[in-house]
Amino acid sequence: MVVVGVQAGPAGAAQDREPGATALPLSASQRVSALKEAQAGAASTAAKIKLGGKEKLVVRDVIKDTDGTVHTRYERTYDGLPVLGGDLVTHTRKDGSLKGVSKATAADIAVPSTTAALTAEAGARKVIWAATGKPTLAYENVVKGVQDDGTPSERHVITDAASGKELYAYEAIDTGSGTSQYSGTVNLGTTASGSGYNLTDGGRGGHNTYDLNGGTSGTGTLFTDADDIWGNGLATNRQTAAVDAHYGAAVTWDFYKNVLARNGIAGDGKAAYSRVHYGNAYVNAFWSDSCFCMTYGDGSGNLKPLTSLDVAGHEMSHGLTASTAGLKYSRESGGLNEATSDIFGSSVEFYAANSSDVGDYLIGEKIDIRGNGTPLRYMDKPSKDGASADYWSKTVGRLDVHYSSGPANHFFYLLSEGSGAKTINGVSYNSPTSNGSTVTGIGRDKAIQIWYRALSTYMTSSTDYAGARTATLQAAADLYGAGGTEYAAVAAAWSGINVK
Repeated sequence: MVVVGVQAGPAGAAQDREPGATALPLSASQRVSALKEAQAGAASTAAKIKLGGKEKLVVRDVIKDTDGTVHTRYERTYDGLPVLGGDLVTHTRKDGSLKGVSKATAADIAVPSTTAALTAEAGARKVIWAATGKPTLAYENVVKGVQDDGTPSERHVITDAASGKELYAYEAIDTGSGTSQYSGTVNLGTTASGSGYNLTDGGRGGHNTYDLNGGTSGTGTLFTDADDIWGNGLATNRQTAAVDAHYGAAVTWDFYKNVLARNGIAGDGKAAYSRVHYGNAYVNAFWSDSCFCMTYGDGSGNLKPLTSLDVAGHEMSHGLTASTAGLKYSRESGGLNEATSDIFGSSVEFYAANSSDVGDYLIGEKIDIRGNGTPLRYMDKPSKDGASADYWSKTVGRLDVHYSSGPANHFFYLLSEGSGAKTINGVSYNSPTSNGSTVTGIGRDKAIQIWYRALSTYMTSSTDYAGARTATLQAAADLYGAGGTEYAAVAAAWSGINVK
């Protein structure tokens, strides 16, 4: 198998934007202008939504709809300190009147004093913790290390600034798993340099792919080649993993652009970058906000790099979530974060229409980590993996985020395809419901639009399953009408996984 690199061009998928999305695509310069305009009016907005005198708003994102509605996402500060869990989204009509506000917390932000009783640890920052319970003066410390499986760790620990009690902790390195070497012959975006070529995709934000060569830190070495013909389909060729990662990033970029009308992960037209050959026989892949990059291990025996389409889509979508709702990677919000990456990872695989790796509702179906040919996760009935939850319950948030993602994955499958037995692209599915109801799907294309709009426009850092239901119903109403089939299907799919 020979993989041919080209200077630019499509990644092998349809280029038409899906109908139904109400958000206008903004160029990088238009987005910058929108952000500046929103920030200039932030003080007025803070007064309009009745924030306290010590509170200020910092703009993170702006979405403009075709009907003139503007959705502006903010972080909040209190007396100059960041408010963790204070993020919110304002929804403003064309005439400038306020339509509503989506808040991560309904609590009033106020603390008796911003003078801490305890001295901060080296490197910690003083914050207001507002994501759970009463707003509290706190310290946020980032503890770096290595997790049990070799994945880097960036654990954020929030402690009470008066007592030192731990209030919350979450892992900032978002992990996922997949397979590689299954995309066949593909086109790559490369750049001529001197007498050779680099794995730099100038047509997609300048995405670079680097070789860590067994290292676990730094950027690595940019892949270069003399004749622009990359890899041979075998793991023993170092370029092969790079081809899969680079191609996966290109398809994901195109999916965001053509299906979601989004200009890159952060919406600013700038690419992340990829690092392959991480560590030794590392059986995982991960996204890191701190480097804004995807990193892939070479798998068991260094023979199965985790660089397949669904993995690339999964990892880049962790960056998408961080750039939009910012769902904290813990408890129910962490499950929704992980499910979002599964949803878009699977969607990228369908979008690519690659006969060597056809679209399915299975996650990591090619990697064979268990050695018996089974996938890592199943969206039609998540419990088939032996650990994930099919339905929501009060205990779901106690599960690892890769398993608490089960109900949201199940919701997306039900909304897309419906309940019961069916075969799609040669794969057999049989999706049950918690209440024995029959759910009729509305198709994956509409389900994607609903989930993305809910994520980008209504979800916040602390959204839980009940909040996700509200957000997706509002998204369905925006896109297809509150009395439509799609709205009813969203409600039915949530009821089918016990979220009412």
